[in-house]
Amino acid sequence: MALSLIIAVPSRATADGIRDRQWHLKALRIAQAQEITRGAGVVVAVIDTGVDDRHGELSGAVLPGKEFGEQPADDGKRDTDGHGTAMAGLIAGRGLSGSAGVLGVAPEATILPVQTLHSEFGGSPIDLGSGIAWAAGQGAKVICVAAGTSEYPEVKTAVEAAVKADVVVVAAAGNLPQARQVAFPAKLPGVLAVGGTDKDGNHTPASATGPEVALAAPAVDIVSTGAFGKYVTGDGTSNATAIVAGVVALVRAKYPDLSAVEVVRRLTATATDRGKPGRDDEYGYGIVNPVAALTASIGPPAAAASSSTADRAGPGGGSGQSPVVWVLLGGGAAVAAAGLLLRRRRRPSG
Repeated sequence: MALSLIIAVPSRATADGIRDRQWHLKALRIAQAQEITRGAGVVVAVIDTGVDDRHGELSGAVLPGKEFGEQPADDGKRDTDGHGTAMAGLIAGRGLSGSAGVLGVAPEATILPVQTLHSEFGGSPIDLGSGIAWAAGQGAKVICVAAGTSEYPEVKTAVEAAVKADVVVVAAAGNLPQARQVAFPAKLPGVLAVGGTDKDGNHTPASATGPEVALAAPAVDIVSTGAFGKYVTGDGTSNATAIVAGVVALVRAKYPDLSAVEVVRRLTATATDRGKPGRDDEYGYGIVNPVAALTASIGPPAAAASSSTADRAGPGGGSGQSPVVWVLLGGGAAVAAAGLLLRRRRRPSG
């Protein structure tokens, strides 16, 4: 699993170069999409390690949230790992003056931070389930789960309730070798499971594959905001998931009357097909195409199910007896909570 590297940002020159390194913005034609909408009015819940809103690009972008687990009185804005802050930047980073700093896909969307994972101490799937349920009850229209966990019934129940409440739940497919199949909860019916691509639009071998994958998005060398006013760059389907969550926010802002199922259908119907013709286990329906998703004329569905996220058979609810495992899927740290082991690899950023 390729993880993040912290880039110190003590000088303006460092921030000035960040936007140029956000290659996914040009690859997905985000500037053109943002001429149509910038995601205003859409709340995106980031179920993660918290979000440090002291970062300049996240100033004014983060609502008071909630922490589940260690400090239940906290507001979700304490992030000692940086993973959640990176996801928030990819979704709704405001950028800095002079086209500097990190720009998110939906820079006028609002982040609801829900801390369910604590880097040094692991995290509980039960907290994840509680966090998802809480976020859905707080008016989030999009929930981003850029991680995988053990198959606990509490998570399944919370996801099902969120989907029923018209929330688009976006989750990471997972990274090899940790994920031998599409991760949980991405594999659940109704969840928009996201795989990863490289700078050439090819499937990245580190991304898990399977029949549940619905979309793909950039997942390699992705630069974003980090905790403590720093920047991070890393690989993994976490990044792809946050990018797709941002695109979902754009679609929900442009088409506020569309149901969550219709939003997913619009995204999958307009994706740029790659790999084998039609849906495949690497790309799903293809690479997310924000401009097409915002502008294409979509006819009535051919069948009741809008995508594989709606019609596939789900896994068992889980007995609750398996070892607790939380894994951040790129752009952060990998945590095996059963052994309370924190594993981190870093690479030079250039």
